[in-house]
Amino acid sequence: MQHTTPHNFNELEHWLNERRVTEVECLVPDLTGVARGKILPREKFTEDRGMRLPHAIVAMSVTGEQPPSGPYYDVIEPTDRDMQLRPDPTTVRIVPWAADPTAQVIHDCFDSKGKLVPYAPRSVLRRICDLYAAEGWDPVIAPELEFYLTARNTDSNVPLRPPIGRSGRAETSRQAYSIDAVNEFDPLFEEIYEYCHVMGLNVDTLIHEIGAGQMEINFFHDHPLGLADEVFFFKRTVREAALRHDMYATFMAKPIAGEPGSAMHMHQSVVSKADGRNIFSNPDGSPSEAFFHYIGGLQKHVPSAMALVAPYVNSYRRLSRYTAAPINIEWGYDNRTVGIRSPISSPEARRVENRVIGADANPYLAMAMTLACGYLGMKNKIKPKPEMKGDAYLSPYALPRSLGEALDWLRRDTDLHEVLGREFITVYTEIKELEFAEFMKVISPWEREHLLLHV
Repeated sequence: MQHTTPHNFNELEHWLNERRVTEVECLVPDLTGVARGKILPREKFTEDRGMRLPHAIVAMSVTGEQPPSGPYYDVIEPTDRDMQLRPDPTTVRIVPWAADPTAQVIHDCFDSKGKLVPYAPRSVLRRICDLYAAEGWDPVIAPELEFYLTARNTDSNVPLRPPIGRSGRAETSRQAYSIDAVNEFDPLFEEIYEYCHVMGLNVDTLIHEIGAGQMEINFFHDHPLGLADEVFFFKRTVREAALRHDMYATFMAKPIAGEPGSAMHMHQSVVSKADGRNIFSNPDGSPSEAFFHYIGGLQKHVPSAMALVAPYVNSYRRLSRYTAAPINIEWGYDNRTVGIRSPISSPEARRVENRVIGADANPYLAMAMTLACGYLGMKNKIKPKPEMKGDAYLSPYALPRSLGEALDWLRRDTDLHEVLGREFITVYTEIKELEFAEFMKVISPWEREHLLLHV
């Protein structure tokens, strides 16, 4: 049965009845993009129409920790109160790999007064979409998501390696855009596409990227919130399918030393609600002031917002010179060395591609971040730098080089605080400081190898 979209609870009940659903996975994406929640019997889901969870569930570190003290608790009460989670009927999907008829549905987080919890990732993206709507604008997004397939790895001290394909061999060389290299994993990708079809995920092109075992999936353009939901579901789906084929799928930004990192390139444009026109183009087909102001906003604010889209210590290993990832926020037409690229297109399809976002980013926060920066550019009429027509890798680094530095930059950009929400920025930066402190307790093999007997 193909996916249809319910728009209210009555339609949702009919949808569940048609598919004879017996269990419902009630999901909420946390700051890392992990699916938190509960699995309820169908009767309990229908009776409750939601669930309660502690506020801190959506605001934990990637290791499941919370700060012991500090500004975090100026936003989240230390008494650990419950929030009310309500299902969004438009997000319901069948779980195609479940043994019994099971549905999954994403929930929104509300406080005791019925207001959206401001630091829940879905709330942050809703906030940005509302700012666009107030201006009569409709943002349009199309993500391109890279990931690696790897052999199973049960020992975190052992480096990852490419998986064995149907030939019985693992990749050892660059295979960018190779059809045969994709066909090595035909059974896996057939299952992924089948799962996506059942779930109604609007995935488009599958290609083999540069790295050994590195793939990319493109999504059709759509409204940001629905697409963020689809990326959230897709990550979960690919991991599950890979496990069923004795592999891992990872969205780490830089999982394998010596191989390129994985990005979530984000194509974006803005349409006028009044007449459906792409506001990045003038009536004569030339680029508009809004187009240049949007780029100007990205150039001014993306460096400060990097902690949102390069959220882990590993993320900054990807952003290095000559590795198919940007090191600055230059912009250019059809130039893949820059951070902000405008692909060749018709005036109606004129768009901007943000290339700095990592595959490890939470899709809700990634879309909120790039749209917030562009919004500030258009509202404040920020002019961009001149177009970069050469190799942007020859220009200096203009992005933070570590998570600690990125957090310092984010704390100083008060314009971003206003549009994304001060409470969210407080909770997010406190959680990321905790992760950074945890990482700094770990001694790496490089340190033992080069410092142990030499310093």
